[in-house]
Amino acid sequence: MSRFFDRSLREIIGAASSSAPTPGGGSVSAIVACLGVAMTAMVCNLTIGKEKYRAVEPQVREILETANGLIGRLEDLVDADMAVFNGFMSAYRMPRNNEEEKAARQAAVQEALKEATGVPLEIARACLDALKITCRLAAVGNKMAVSDAGVAALVLEAALKGALLNVDSNIPMIDEPEFKTRAAEEKDALILEAGRLKEAVMAIVRERMNNRL
Repeated sequence: MSRFFDRSLREIIGAASSSAPTPGGGSVSAIVACLGVAMTAMVCNLTIGKEKYRAVEPQVREILETANGLIGRLEDLVDADMAVFNGFMSAYRMPRNNEEEKAARQAAVQEALKEATGVPLEIARACLDALKITCRLAAVGNKMAVSDAGVAALVLEAALKGALLNVDSNIPMIDEPEFKTRAAEEKDALILEAGRLKEAVMAIVRERMNNRL
């Protein structure tokens, strides 16, 4: 199966703006998150090799390795999000001509809904991991590029919230109370922590931008 990220940027934007249901909000949020993490990686690369930042270079190299891993993880999640949506639609279209078929369809739809909730949660977890390393980097990375760490934080929080809208959309249709409660609680915790980290990054960024010379 060809990966969505193998397409050109123009093709990706064209697909996202078309009448096709995929890529939808979750996939687009993961794509946006990739760009956010890319800004974190860029600040790392603008720090590594600079004499002024030699003392923090091992830490920055570790952050860069994590950032590159997160980009790959998010690329996979773009494909995964489209796959689970397609799985949901396949389940939704199952026949329901008799009670047996109706029961089979209902079970398939419920399983597909849980999968379609799990992937956006995973996208949000990846965004949170990216915010954590961005917060670390903002404090030690190249001051002349620190504004890009702020861009990363703003973009990653937005991507996290965007992905989690799919959780809000799916939860009312899921029958399993325990699953619904776990998903809703994790969603709230992710949003709260993402907001805290974004604000922490922005405070560091503003302070360091004001003291760059």
